[in-house]
Amino acid sequence: MGEAPKPIEKKNDPPVSALAYLDPQYWDKRFSNEEHYEWLKDYSHFRHLIQSHINPTSSVLELGCGNSQLSEEMYKDGITHLTCIDLSPVAVQKMQQRLINKGFKEIKVLEADMLDLPFKDECFDVVIEKGTMEVLFVNSGDPWNPRPATVSKVMAMLSGVHRILKPDGIFISISFGQPHFRRPFFEAPEFTWSVEWSTFGDGFHYFFYVLRKASLHGKRTSNNNKMNGHAEKIEIPSLPLFQEELEGEDFLFRTSIDDD
Repeated sequence: MGEAPKPIEKKNDPPVSALAYLDPQYWDKRFSNEEHYEWLKDYSHFRHLIQSHINPTSSVLELGCGNSQLSEEMYKDGITHLTCIDLSPVAVQKMQQRLINKGFKEIKVLEADMLDLPFKDECFDVVIEKGTMEVLFVNSGDPWNPRPATVSKVMAMLSGVHRILKPDGIFISISFGQPHFRRPFFEAPEFTWSVEWSTFGDGFHYFFYVLRKASLHGKRTSNNNKMNGHAEKIEIPSLPLFQEELEGEDFLFRTSIDDD
């Protein structure tokens, strides 16, 4: 198996361990020096999928906004009821200022932990994350049998998302985590949402998961991999953790990284 890709390093910087992604100080420092970075492709690659699932009137929460332009791009497409959160106060402050400078004053940016969402029950139509959940899988051990700490964090995140979604609301997870690794979490019995997915990207398939919460008094529908009227053919690589083709992205997650 090939080595895990490393975080972006500037010239003369000391090597960065994969576990740096678990350190809040790493993110504060990175956001202090970095104006913008897009994980898992930019908006143009999955805009058609966003437009198929989010109405202009939807209230939308973005988890782990960092310095992404996702909220700005959705706003330009008429999705204006947007709230973004990030755990890094540096990211939040810089995002707030950037949005004000660009005239996107309606977008709310809050400092908050996605594992302990500070919102009331059933208050958002859509929750979306792009590459944020991958952080939880750093140092998770065997991807087929993740460490209990990993399972606990992922379930805390998903439970919070499920709680704040309105009936018939959707959680969109944009990920390179393949369905055979994500579905055991998404389809846990405590959740009422159905699970569908599509793919996008050139060379490497990224996954666009749509988890639709059951309507009031409803039950989860049967799960499948159909979206937009067609079934996606999913090719499982022989080495499930990493792909040789990294396309220059700042990835180390691919599904699970263990520095031991």
